[in-house]
Amino acid sequence: MTKLEAAVFDWAGTMVDFGSRAPMGAFVKVFRDFDIELTVEEARGPMGLPKLDHIRELGKLDSVASQWRKVHGGDFDEAAARRIYEVFVPLNAAVVTDYADLVPGAADAVRALRARGLRIGSTTGYTRDIMERVLPLAEAQGYAPDNLVCAEDLWTGRPTAVMMWKCFLDLQIDDAAKVVKVDDTPVGIAEGVAAGTWTVGVAMTGNEVGLSAEDLAALSETERAAARARATARLEAAGAHFVIDTVADLPAIVEQIDARLAQGTRPLAA
Repeated sequence: MTKLEAAVFDWAGTMVDFGSRAPMGAFVKVFRDFDIELTVEEARGPMGLPKLDHIRELGKLDSVASQWRKVHGGDFDEAAARRIYEVFVPLNAAVVTDYADLVPGAADAVRALRARGLRIGSTTGYTRDIMERVLPLAEAQGYAPDNLVCAEDLWTGRPTAVMMWKCFLDLQIDDAAKVVKVDDTPVGIAEGVAAGTWTVGVAMTGNEVGLSAEDLAALSETERAAARARATARLEAAGAHFVIDTVADLPAIVEQIDARLAQGTRPLAA
């Protein structure tokens, strides 16, 4: 019977860092270091892209571009993006270990998938030097994927399929329809769509809601429902076949995907 052979997970907001909060403070601070005021909401917009691409996108915002011209006397260009990036990476690396706790239920979900015979891959918008700090902390909590593809490992990244192709090679996958990509950002979902995999969006622990577990729990049920609806709409618009609250909910979705594969359904027709 045709079944899923691999799951490929994003990191921040999906498997670790409930609310995807580690990059946000770093983006706001690094722009402030260049005398540019950036809101957390603005910083979250391009989340999921490789971090240099993320900075480039932020530079296209009218609010940032106008401030940059006023403060620095010229347009926000490639040189400006790279200057900020050089400061951003060590800044993000310095705080990322403070946000490396696994999302509750993540390790159990992965164990359930491995019990079904799935290989476990991962892609991230983080650079490898940042991930070198996160990997041992995740492993100590019970999560050690079979591969890792970082933003700067290849010539391009999300939203293209290139990092997913590297996962296919590493995990020895020859049919994209036997893979599920799990991510909390529209860009990460687009990565899976581009690769031809099944895609599962994670709504409540990731960038689209952007709250810590404690802050999320403090919301009223009406407020949580509204946040879930907003996040779900954005992830589905990016192409998510399914949207779940957290990765803890994934094993039940894998059963549904296996049932569809057994019927001959492929992800692009889902």
